[in-house]
Amino acid sequence: MAHLFFFVTLIIPVDTRTKIVSLQAAPTGATVVTGTFDVIRADDARELAAIHARHPGRPLLAVILPLADEWLPRRARAELVAGLRMVDYVLNPDDGPLDTLLASLQPAEVVRLETVHADRKRQLMEHVHRRQTS
Repeated sequence: MAHLFFFVTLIIPVDTRTKIVSLQAAPTGATVVTGTFDVIRADDARELAAIHARHPGRPLLAVILPLADEWLPRRARAELVAGLRMVDYVLNPDDGPLDTLLASLQPAEVVRLETVHADRKRQLMEHVHRRQTS
């Protein structure tokens, strides 16, 4: 007797832009990660995955901060971050005091990555400069 097995892969398209929420729609009690996200490297994805893994049942909300010398507009950075699997929500807030924003989100935890992002962007620029001059 022959048995036939069929494996079906179900692909459900997901518009990651739906992860980008308003302040009013942002969840409270989330792990909030703040940063510029102008350059997203594998290190960033690993770091966000590790942050999310500490509390897997808690939503991870990334807050995209303004940047004077940005390579990408804030909306584009928000869409890139929304494409990361471990990020549940992205907030692209109006300019204003970050402390006030964080207080309104009532986060369970806040992880500030602005300095890390600035260092990684600088390292990338130095690497490219070295490659071009050697």
